[in-house]
Amino acid sequence: MSCLMKTIRQSNPECQVMLDELANTAMLSSMIIIAWRLARTIAVLLVEEVLAHRAQAPTEWGVCEKCGKRLQSKGFAPRQIKSVIGIIKWQRRLGRCANKCAIGQVAPFDKGLGITPNQKSDSGLQQIACLAAVFVPYEIAAMLLNQLGGIAISSQAIWEWVQESGKKMMRQLEVELSVLKDGKFPEIETMSAEEMRQTLLTGADGVMAPFRPQAQTAAGKTKWREVKVAIFARLAERQTRSGKTTTRLHRHRVAAVLGDVDQLSERMWLEALKQGITQAPQVVWLSDGGRGFWRLFDERFHSYALGVLDFYHAAQNVWSGVKVWLDGRTNQAKSWFADARHRLRHGQANDVLDDIQSALALDGLPDSAHQALTRLYNYLDKHREHIEYDKMKALGLPIGSGLVESTCKWLIQQRFKGVGMRWSEDGFNHLLHLRLAWVNGRFDSLFSSSIPSPKS
Repeated sequence: MSCLMKTIRQSNPECQVMLDELANTAMLSSMIIIAWRLARTIAVLLVEEVLAHRAQAPTEWGVCEKCGKRLQSKGFAPRQIKSVIGIIKWQRRLGRCANKCAIGQVAPFDKGLGITPNQKSDSGLQQIACLAAVFVPYEIAAMLLNQLGGIAISSQAIWEWVQESGKKMMRQLEVELSVLKDGKFPEIETMSAEEMRQTLLTGADGVMAPFRPQAQTAAGKTKWREVKVAIFARLAERQTRSGKTTTRLHRHRVAAVLGDVDQLSERMWLEALKQGITQAPQVVWLSDGGRGFWRLFDERFHSYALGVLDFYHAAQNVWSGVKVWLDGRTNQAKSWFADARHRLRHGQANDVLDDIQSALALDGLPDSAHQALTRLYNYLDKHREHIEYDKMKALGLPIGSGLVESTCKWLIQQRFKGVGMRWSEDGFNHLLHLRLAWVNGRFDSLFSSSIPSPKS
């Protein structure tokens, strides 16, 4: 047996048992699991030994914050905390005021370790638990931590950590928005020169999420509210194995709000500046026909971006008008639509508009058909500069807003619309901002300092 194995065997009875199990196990998968448990146990022992050694160093006592008298040592007392490797225990000196002022016990050693008096869990454990909750329900997050790492954390504790970290993210965002409102632009995110030369794609859409009708109770009928979502991504080229050049999206960054378009507008503009919209060689806005989002485009992005109306949404509107005019069950309607869709796709939008105008001039046109064709004409005419799809394709640009629609699905639907889920406004917002922090690569920075431990 190697020197390492002998040392481990002598260190702790629990380690001895696991070493015996490891030596007698035939299956590789079982060996790995036992070794993982052993590694965690050894890690705890190492940390505890370092803490025990440091705790013996002389303590510099401060003075009482009330009377100014120097604090006195009351001897050693135990302390423990949950961590990603298990429960860590140590002894450290406690101090009290010699005049018995009501300041409680003081532990300078704990303060030096960066932990608060009532903290029960290490910030690293809080970070992992919150990250799990970003993807799965709280109960499943607790189960996974216990199953994979042997860490017993209640779903309530994870919920409280998410609330605290989500609040922190929201406060940080409010500060950034306030600074932007005062006219100071944020710094552009660090990216390579190649990424800065790539086309920046953006767009916005809305998605419904289920909420409780009243605060503090799950009673009552579900209330559906719209979440506004915006996406930014860079368009990169790559070579396939066959030598063909294709494009892919990367550097996804997201803004979202449980609110109206105006609230999304300020958040979206903040993220746009971080993504270098003012320096990007080409910016493309992709969206369906929602009027509120196109108003946002006109107000914020028209000077920087080329607007593209989702082709499939435009074609859907063409069909809506044609099926009222020619009866969608007829071959004539299907043929007219197929031809119009083809011409729209290949740069002949003006010809399609001319044909709609000609149809509007027909004698005996029913009122319903006249109204449907008028809506269609006005819709396409309003977006005339946004439907030059042949030019978009020639430039290698997408003509569909699938980027935005898929963002709504994986950002909101996958986490917030599970079976039986209904949210409070605060609970939704705090978790949403954690998901945004994860998508935008800012999750780790939230845990640079400890989140207060839950009461439970």
